[in-house]
Amino acid sequence: MTTHRKKNLAGGVLAAAAAALLVGAAVAPSAAAADLPHGPVAYFATGKGLTGRQMPVDINNTDCRTLPEPALSAVNFTASDIKVYYTNDCRTGLPDKPNDWYYALGSLNVADFSFPALSYRVVR
Repeated sequence: MTTHRKKNLAGGVLAAAAAALLVGAAVAPSAAAADLPHGPVAYFATGKGLTGRQMPVDINNTDCRTLPEPALSAVNFTASDIKVYYTNDCRTGLPDKPNDWYYALGSLNVADFSFPALSYRVVR
């Protein structure tokens, strides 16, 4: 009898976990809302979830680059990392709060930013 109960308990736990995954998948925002690139590419977007105007990143240029307009998301499907700054001229800090913060957008990543990104630097 005990063995039978353990099987039922395990089956119930698996069923609950599967149901939670299905509910989570239905509630979670779809990454496919914006079509993800299928090759090496890096760009910033003016809206969350890679929506809005796209601003390409020159992955070969390691100079500080100021974005033409604030970005709320970015994709980096390259072998390089990108340091994203919330201030102009690649200075660390939050808007109107000097400190050492910046966002590290690693290789093969997509991100939505907490604050509008204003500049960036490619790190090789």
